[in-house]
Parts: sequence; structure tokens; C-alpha cells
Amino acid sequence: MKLGILATATLLTAIVPANAASAENIQHTQQLLATRQCSQCDLSGAGLVLANLPGADLRGANLSGANLSRANLSGADLSGANLSGTSLFGVNLSGANLTGANLTGADLRTAYLGNANLASVNLTNAVLLGVRGMPTNIGEAEDFYRLGVAEAKGGNYRNAIDYYNQALSLKPDLAAVYFARSMSRADLGDFAGATQDAQVAGELFASQGNARGQEVSKELAAAIVVRQKPTEPRTGGGSWMNALGALGSVLLKVLF
Repeated sequence: MKLGILATATLLTAIVPANAASAENIQHTQQLLATRQCSQCDLSGAGLVLANLPGADLRGANLSGANLSRANLSGADLSGANLSGTSLFGVNLSGANLTGANLTGADLRTAYLGNANLASVNLTNAVLLGVRGMPTNIGEAEDFYRLGVAEAKGGNYRNAIDYYNQALSLKPDLAAVYFARSMSRADLGDFAGATQDAQVAGELFASQGNARGQEVSKELAAAIVVRQKPTEPRTGGGSWMNALGALGSVLLKVLF
């Protein structure tokens, strides 16, 4: 399954749809909260922030536009549910069954998906930054790379590294991912790991005939050395900003 990751990075402001509060079926909402049994229910636009619903039966339920931010849905059955435009910010979906669910445009930032079943899920334009426990079988290496870059741009370097690791588990010869992970490691102070990644990136770029990638990897390695000596003047080609500036054009050529 291929994700709409490029759109993901532009949807950070989409927390709850404007019409999320409309047409809420109060009886169905109360039934869910009281019994945790609400298959096929109409819960569109429902306000369920922080709701404690572990193991809830929500098969085929309509939760479009609902606000489930930081709710506990661990082990819940959401198979076939409509979660389009739903706010799932920070939600716990560990072990949940989301088979065939519609998550188009859903806000899943910082959600936890460990051991969740996402078979045949529609994640088009879903907001996925900061998602934890994302299964590697719902995206391609380049998708996880792009998520990592978006996290790194926001200063979330540990999240970025998690995504880079997932990308490399799918395609271990992506030089661009080693290059990007090198920068995130350096920003976290892991200069040994950053240097190693920069070297691997350079070797892979060289083996793939990408002279520009090999050159900028050398610049990155030199910039990492400079960063470890902040009191010394920064001269020559080992500039961190030069490496950053070259990143976009080099990686675009590698991935597309």
C-alpha cells in the first residue's frame, strides 16, 4: 500500500474538520460510552476526547469528523469503520483491528499503532507525523524517508531517526536515508553515528554513480567534525549549512 505522504506534510493544521460538531447522535455516543458496544453506530462528529474505550466494538461505525484525541482504543475493533477526517491525535490504537477502515484525511499525529492491524486501510492524506509503532508493511521506503525528513524539519530528530530506520529496513541501500539520518544524529550529539552514516552514504552514492551525492557526503562528514569544535572558526567547504542546502537537490535526484 502506498501512502499519501507528500500531502501529509502539508496538513499539519488539519486537527478537526470545521463541521466536526454537526449531526452528533447523542444516543449512540451514550451507548458507546456505557457499553463499549456500538457496531454500525452513527458517531459522526462525536466528541470523544480522552474517552476510555479499550476493546470497544466499533465495527462498521461511522466516526467521520469525530474527535477522539488522546482516547484509549487499545484492542478496539474498528474494522470497516469510517474514520475519514477524524481527529485521532495522540490516540492509543495498540492492538486495534482497523482492517478495511477508511482513514482518509484523519489526524493521527503522535498516535500509537503498536501491533494494530492496518490491512487494506485507506490512509490517503492522513496526517502521520509522530506516529509511533507504524507497521512497515503500510508504506514504501521512500514514504518513511519523507516522513523522517518532515520530522527533522520540525526538530523532532528522534522521530525522524525512527522513520529512517524503517526506510532502511525496507531498502538498505538508500544512500539518501543514511545522509539524512547522519544529520539527525549529529543534531542529537551522536557524532560517531553521524560520521558513520555520512561515510556509508558516500560509499553508496559512489557505487551508484552519483558523484554529487558522494561529494556532498564528504562535505557533511567535514561539517560534523567542525560541529564538534564549536570554538574554532568555520571555514572552507565543511559548512553545515552548505550540506543542508545541497540536501534537497541531491536527495530528490536519488528518490525520484
